[in-house]
Amino acid sequence: MSQSLLQIEQVEIFVLNHPTRSYFKFLPKDEQGGSVRPSVIVKLTTENGLVGWGETVPLHTWSYETVQSVVATLKQYIAPAIVGMDAFDISEIHSTMNRQIAPSFSTGQPFAKAAIDLAVHDLVSKALQIPLPKLWGRTPKQSITLSWTVNVTNLDDVDKVVAEGKEKGYRHFNIKVAPDPKFDIALAKRVRELEPDGFLWADANGGYDLATALYVAPKLADVGVDVLEQPLPANMLSGYKELRKQGALPIVMDESIVSVRDLLEFWRLGLLDGVAMKIARMGGLWEAKKCIELLLDLGLLFLGSGLTDPPLSLSAHLLLYSAYELKFPAALNGPQFLEPLPVYSELNIKEGSIHVQNEFGFGIEVDEEQLIKSASEKFSIP
Repeated sequence: MSQSLLQIEQVEIFVLNHPTRSYFKFLPKDEQGGSVRPSVIVKLTTENGLVGWGETVPLHTWSYETVQSVVATLKQYIAPAIVGMDAFDISEIHSTMNRQIAPSFSTGQPFAKAAIDLAVHDLVSKALQIPLPKLWGRTPKQSITLSWTVNVTNLDDVDKVVAEGKEKGYRHFNIKVAPDPKFDIALAKRVRELEPDGFLWADANGGYDLATALYVAPKLADVGVDVLEQPLPANMLSGYKELRKQGALPIVMDESIVSVRDLLEFWRLGLLDGVAMKIARMGGLWEAKKCIELLLDLGLLFLGSGLTDPPLSLSAHLLLYSAYELKFPAALNGPQFLEPLPVYSELNIKEGSIHVQNEFGFGIEVDEEQLIKSASEKFSIP
C-alpha cells in the first residue's frame, strides 16, 4: 500500500463516561453521587476512508491531566498539527506532538498524546493488515493472567472482595495501601492468608512519607507481599535510594516513570527494581514499548498495570504485554470496576485470564452509532 494512502484527513474526539461498580479510590463521583470513569476516544480518518481508534484514560484524582485538559490539548494543539501527516511515520507524529506540547521535567501531556498514538497504531496495523506484535517482530502470548484489586476502607470487607475475585477464577491480588501502615499490614496479611500461593502486589500510589515507607516495607514483606509499587511521591528520589538500600522488598515505580529517559536516569542512580507499566502515562505505545525493551535489557522487573481501562485502551495493553511476554499477573482492573457499554465489542475473560485478540489493530470493534449516542461531548478537526 502506498504511504500516501495513510494521510490523516480528520481527527474526531469523543468524551465517554463509563458507569462503574464497587468502590475504587480514584474513581470520581458524578452529579447523582454515582461513580464514573471518563475516557477520551479519538478517531483518525485517512483521505481514503481508513479509520484508526485510540483511547486515553485521564483521571484528575490520579494525575494532573484531566478530561478537559486532554480535550483542549487535542483540539487546540495536537489534532491541527497532525492533520495532513503520514500515519506510517509514527516517529515524526510523536516529534510533532512533542513540539506542540513541550516537556517540563518529563513528557508533556502524555495522556493526550497517548490517544493519538493508539489511534495511529490501530490505523497502521489495519492498513498493512499485520497484527501489531508482528510489526514489532514479536510473537504474542495467547492470554494474560490478571490480578484482582483489593481496595477497601474496612478490614471487614477483605474476605468478601477476595472471595468475589476467587469466584471469577482469580488467584493473584493487588492491594491499595498508604497512608496507614497498621491497616496496610493487616490488609496484606489477611489477603495472603486467603490466597497463600498467588502473587501479592502492594501499590501505595506515592502515599507514604519516607519514615513510614522504611517502617512498613519489611513488615509487608514479613506477611507475604511480593513487590511494593510507588511507595513515595514521584520526585522523592533520595527516599527511593534509601528504600533500595534497605532492600526489604523490590521497589517498582509507576508515577515516577513517564519516559525512557526517566527510567534510564533513575536506574543509573540506583532508585528502582522495576516499573509497573501504563501506556497512557508513557504517552502511548511508541514510548511504552521502548521502556519495556529497556527494562528487559537491564534485567529489571516489568510489571503490567493500567488505569481502570475501558476495552479499547485495555486491549492496547494486552497486545503490548503479550508481545513482550509479561511474566507477572497484570493489574488491569477495568473489567472488575467498569460496567460494559455497547460501544465496544466484548472482552473474553475466563478463570482470571483474558484472551489477547491478535487481529489487525486492537481487535476491538467500536460501534460508532452507539458512541455518538453515548458520548457527552464530540469534536471534529478540521
